[in-house]
Amino acid sequence: MTRLAFRYAAGVTVAHILAVTEVLLIMTALRPETTGASQALFRDSNAVVIVLVVVAALLTVAAGSVVNVTPALRWFVPGLEPTARQRRSAIGIARRQSLLLLAVWVTSGVITVVADPAHAPAIAVLIGPAVFFGATAAVCTALLLTMRTLRPITAAAAPALNSRDTAPGVLARLITMWVLCCALPNVGIALLIVARSHGVAITRSASIEIPVLVLSAVAVLWGLRAIILVSRSIADPIRDVVDAMAEVERGDIGRTVEVYERSEIGRLQGGFNRMVAGLRERDRLRDLFSRHVGADVVTLLVQRDRSLYRDVRDVAVLFVDLAGSTQLAATRPPQEVADILNGFFQTVVAAVDQRHGFINKFQGDAALAVFGAPLHNASAAADALATARDLADRMRRLPEVDFGIGVSAGPVFAGYLGALNRFEYTVVGDPVNEAARLADRAKSLPGRVACSGAALARAEDEERHWRTETSEVLRGRADATEISVPVAR
Repeated sequence: MTRLAFRYAAGVTVAHILAVTEVLLIMTALRPETTGASQALFRDSNAVVIVLVVVAALLTVAAGSVVNVTPALRWFVPGLEPTARQRRSAIGIARRQSLLLLAVWVTSGVITVVADPAHAPAIAVLIGPAVFFGATAAVCTALLLTMRTLRPITAAAAPALNSRDTAPGVLARLITMWVLCCALPNVGIALLIVARSHGVAITRSASIEIPVLVLSAVAVLWGLRAIILVSRSIADPIRDVVDAMAEVERGDIGRTVEVYERSEIGRLQGGFNRMVAGLRERDRLRDLFSRHVGADVVTLLVQRDRSLYRDVRDVAVLFVDLAGSTQLAATRPPQEVADILNGFFQTVVAAVDQRHGFINKFQGDAALAVFGAPLHNASAAADALATARDLADRMRRLPEVDFGIGVSAGPVFAGYLGALNRFEYTVVGDPVNEAARLADRAKSLPGRVACSGAALARAEDEERHWRTETSEVLRGRADATEISVPVAR
């Protein structure tokens, strides 16, 4: 806490010292040109007062800065959650430091004037502009110097606040730079010219070249200081957002930036974080949606290719069904039955995904997989037959599970069925029914796998691991189905 307090107080104090130094340089350059009662300001007695006032002001600024930032450090350094009042107090640090500097400069000017009552009006003519220039330079410089130190505190306090901007925005900072570099020096030069022309505090015959040169040099120093601090105060947060955008582009959607600005730059930071949060939510919903309907269906919906929404196409259908699941449910605890079914479905999904099939639905203890929809697949039948053989091998390694696998192929309706506010992507057609009947028939075959002649014909020469077993009319069908089974290896 001490280190942060020192850094902050040092920034405010340095800004004050720079302003005091620049004002003293200008006043020293003016000293030979002053006339009449105004020269009383530079007498030894007043010089002592000025030194004491400068020292007292310096101590006041340093101590006041520590007092200003300490309440925020009490919760920030230990990492505590601030209260609403503490948040508002932390956001107001910059405003209070500006008021502190203004109060110190005005008070210093008043003390210097009233210290010599006999010449107070004449001294006020010189002290008034000096206080104005010094206070403006000190406030503007302190805001820019302390901005970096206050960033982490503001970032910790700002997220829960939905208040208006409390920090100077880009336009205000550029105007501040213009005031320091252009307005104040030109006003000073104009005042010198007006004062000499009217003989106020400066004789009409006085040479003001030296004061003007000093004022110009001070303006150069103000300009250099202002442009460096302003450019960094704008570039740093923008660079943070640009770097974060690059990381998000590379796939790190968990990347956020600290919101430490209470200006339009802070709104940019907050907007970026909200955008990333939206991307995370979108990916979470897409992942959740794809677990229910399949990644291919989600891709189709995102692409919004309406020609694929309702389509008749040639596909291969794989149907796998457990045998004896009713008895299993009657003799085992529900959780154990669920574990067995989960192991079964995980095996099916792994085998189907390996050859880019689409799990259309889980039906109790059965699963329907489609090859060739929703995404086109020229080798749909061959992939379905290869998946059936591979899946049978995997299923045999599952404990206490018997099954039947049926594969068919042919034209089906592939698209969305349901109401406008609730629908699902599915396939409808005779191959679906035939695959289900083949799965039922396969439960009585030694290999537990059967395919139709239509599926085998569409596989052409890619699948040579099948032989025709029989031809029969399956349950619920009118025409005979040519049944083939895998060749033993």
